[in-house]
Amino acid sequence: MTPTTIPTTPYSDQKPGTSGLRKKVPVFRQRHYVENFVQAIFDSIADKAGKTLVLGGDGRFLNREVVQIILRLAAGNGFGRVLVGRGGLLSTPAASCVIRKHKAIGGIILSASHNPGGPEGDFGIKFNAANGGPAPESLTDAIFARAKAISAFTLVEARDLDLDRLGETSLGAMAVEVIDPVADYAELMRELIDFEAVSKMFASGFRMRFDAMSAVTGPYATAILEGMLGAPQGTVVNATPKEDFGGHHPDPNPVHCHDLYDLMQGPDAPDFGAASDGDGDRNMIVAPGLFVTPSDSLALLTAHAHRAPGYASGLKGVARSMPTSRAADRVAASLGIGAYETPTGWKFFGNLLDAGLITLCGEESAGTGSNHVREKDGLWAVLLWLNILAATGERADALVRAHWARFGRDYYARHDYEEVDSDAANGLMQALREKLPGLPGTRLGDLTVSTADEFAYKDPVDGSLTERQGIRVSFAEDARVVFRLSGTGTAGATLRVYLERYENDPARLDLPVAEVLAPVVAAARSLAEIEPRTGRAEPSVVT
Repeated sequence: MTPTTIPTTPYSDQKPGTSGLRKKVPVFRQRHYVENFVQAIFDSIADKAGKTLVLGGDGRFLNREVVQIILRLAAGNGFGRVLVGRGGLLSTPAASCVIRKHKAIGGIILSASHNPGGPEGDFGIKFNAANGGPAPESLTDAIFARAKAISAFTLVEARDLDLDRLGETSLGAMAVEVIDPVADYAELMRELIDFEAVSKMFASGFRMRFDAMSAVTGPYATAILEGMLGAPQGTVVNATPKEDFGGHHPDPNPVHCHDLYDLMQGPDAPDFGAASDGDGDRNMIVAPGLFVTPSDSLALLTAHAHRAPGYASGLKGVARSMPTSRAADRVAASLGIGAYETPTGWKFFGNLLDAGLITLCGEESAGTGSNHVREKDGLWAVLLWLNILAATGERADALVRAHWARFGRDYYARHDYEEVDSDAANGLMQALREKLPGLPGTRLGDLTVSTADEFAYKDPVDGSLTERQGIRVSFAEDARVVFRLSGTGTAGATLRVYLERYENDPARLDLPVAEVLAPVVAAARSLAEIEPRTGRAEPSVVT
C-alpha cells in the first residue's frame, strides 16, 4: 500500500487546550476536519518514523470512525506500530499506562471526558506525550500553528480494520495490534493495591455500588472489582459503554449521578459508593449518608496512602489545583512533605511527578491521581479507598469524620454557571480584575476581605510562568472564593465559582454545607455581580 497525499483546506478553530480539541460532533464531521487536526499532530511530532503510537477512546459516538481514520493516517505518516484498544476503547488513565509501559512516542485519546455524547453531543481528540501525560503547551501551540497552515494530509487508503479481534495485523508497512484495553491497567493496579486484603473484605460481606455511567470504566470496573476482587455480580451498574452514555451526562457528581447518591443517603445504603466519568479519569466517592468532596478525598488518601503496597514507603509530596480546598495542605504539613498549588490542568502535575517532587495529586473537579500514570485516574482512586477501608476496618463515613476531627473541615462547594454568553463572562472577570487592588479590608456582608489577587504559577521544575489562572479572594474568617472560566465546555463559557470555609470547632464539623457557606456565597455573588452581568440568578449545577 502506497501512502496517498490529499490536498485540504485549513480550519481556523482547531486550537487545542489542556484537554485537547473539543467540539460538537457535527463540527468533527465536517469534510477533512479530523484528518486536518490529526495530520497537524503528526507533523508536530519529531522522530516519529518507525515509532509506536497508542490509540483509543471512551467509546462515545464517532469513536470507531475516527479510530479508523487515525490508523490510516498513522500508516501514511510512517509510524511503525499502533497499539489500539479492542473496540477502539481505552480509558484515559489506561492509555497513559499503555504509553508508559510500552515506551510509545505518545498516544491519541478520543474523548470529551465528562461532556455528553451522541450525534449532537461532544467529541474530542488529544495527544498525550511519551510520559503518558497531556501534551505540553509548547506542543499544543505547535499543533495549532500547523493546523492553521495545513494544505495536505497523508494516509494509506484501505478498508476498515477489525477492532474487535485481539491480535496483530498490518496496514501498509505499519503493524496494528488490537490489545485488551484492561490487561495492562489491571496489572498495574495489582502492583499498587493490596488485592488480597480487599478480596477478603468483599468475602466478609462488604457491599459496594459502582456506577460506570454507561461509559468506558465499565469493563475495567467489572473485570477488576467483580472478576479479580470478588465483589458480587451486579456491584458494577451501567457497565456497558454506550455511544451516548445512555442519554445521560457522564459527570460523576451528586447531580448527574443522583441514583447512586440517593441510594447512599437511604436506609439500605451499601458500605461504599463510587462512580467514574465518560473517559474514566474522574471519580465520585459517597460514604453511607455522606458525600465526600474531591478535596476531602485527596486529603484523606494523602493521610492513608501508606496503607497500600504501592505507597508503603511514604509520599514525596502532594499537589492540588488552586481552586481545590486546602485540606490536603494540612495533611502534608503533618507528614512533613511538600505541598504544591498549581493551575487547573493535569499537565502541571506531570512536571512535578516527572521531577519526583510529588506522589499524589488532585483537582476539585473529581480528579485524583498518583505517580503511577500521568493522568487523573478514577478507578485507581476507588481502589485506593477500598484498600484503606480494608486496612483500617473503618466504615467510610467514620473514616471521614475522624479525618475532620484531626485536621478540621474545609466546607466546600462549586457553583457552575454553564453556557454563559462569552462576552458577559469575560466582562465579569475583567471587572473583578479591576476591583482587586481595592478589595483588602473591604467588608462583604459578614466577611472581611484579607487578600485578593489573580493566581499566577511559576513552575518549580522548568521555571515557566502561567498567568491569569483564576481570581482569588480570601477572607479574615478563614474563608475564600475563587472565580474562574473553564475551558472544558464546547458552547459559550462556563463560570466556575469555588467556595470554601474552614472550621475546626468540634461542634461545627457536621453542619449543612449550604448553611456554613451561605455568607461566602452571598459575598461572591455580590462582588462579581453575577446576576446583573450574566442574567443568572442561580447556578446551573451545584457540586
